[in-house]
Amino acid sequence: MLTTSASELAKRIEAAMRDIIVGGEGTTFGLLVALFARGHALIEGVPGTGKTLAVRALASLIRAEYRRVQFTPDLLPADLIGTTVFNPQSAEFSIRTGPIVTNVLLADEINRTPPKTQSALLEAMEEARVTIDGTPLPLPRPFFVCATQNPIEYEGTYPLPEAQLDRFLVKIESTYPQREQELELLARVAAGFDARTIEPANVQSVTEPVEILHVQEEVRRVHVSVVVQRYVLDVIEATRAHRRLALGASPRAGVSLLVAAQAAAAIDARDYATPDDVKLVATLVLPHRLIVQPQAEIDGVLASSVLEEVLHSVPVPREAS
Repeated sequence: MLTTSASELAKRIEAAMRDIIVGGEGTTFGLLVALFARGHALIEGVPGTGKTLAVRALASLIRAEYRRVQFTPDLLPADLIGTTVFNPQSAEFSIRTGPIVTNVLLADEINRTPPKTQSALLEAMEEARVTIDGTPLPLPRPFFVCATQNPIEYEGTYPLPEAQLDRFLVKIESTYPQREQELELLARVAAGFDARTIEPANVQSVTEPVEILHVQEEVRRVHVSVVVQRYVLDVIEATRAHRRLALGASPRAGVSLLVAAQAAAAIDARDYATPDDVKLVATLVLPHRLIVQPQAEIDGVLASSVLEEVLHSVPVPREAS
């Protein structure tokens, strides 16, 4: 029987990721929160900051089936999900599944494909299944979608609608490394490191999908007291009442915040969540679900800065029940 805890597994993955990615601790933590909480992750950053490498490395480390789809303007839903094909020899139709039938799906540059194809991910992300010509097919477990997008280029892109953004448990900001970290990266490359060799056959895995399922069950057993539940709701309601927000956090956002806090507690080797867990993951879970007022947006106000105000203004309970 598997006994690996979420904390032990997180430490193994984080240590292995540090050997592959320089300065990616924040990205790794966000990916682990989403994976352990049975959610999905959106990674936003300029090209060359290791977004694709992080997802590919994680899939290799957990020995999961991995598929990458380059989202382009001409990508059709059938290209992603699959379709039925006719066999002239048997005179029968059969289902040919698409790349979405995998454990870890990298939706690369998701904002470069039209909304019709973007929405094809909705059923899969929400219900862990796809429907091909009326036939429902369950997806492998675990099923983890990681999407990337470039925040700089807007020409020829299709911004994700709120309904699609809401399906991502976390949004991770992939930023430039610090000078010392980038020097270490250059030193590794000079010594022979090649990111293109990060494949399952060339990476020593630290776990396997069945252990991920075990950890996901552990996360859902993390205790969340009534006090912490009320604190989650206080934060959510504060976003709805904030004068600089046109749209606050939804009930689904509150559920996501609670589940992500459970994952953070489990990663920290605790079987109970605290208000500090909620604050820690709020910056991953909430900003992409908030819409800033038009005038405030013109003034340069960001959803993340509004959330920071909210977290400072909402009293943090210090006693759990």
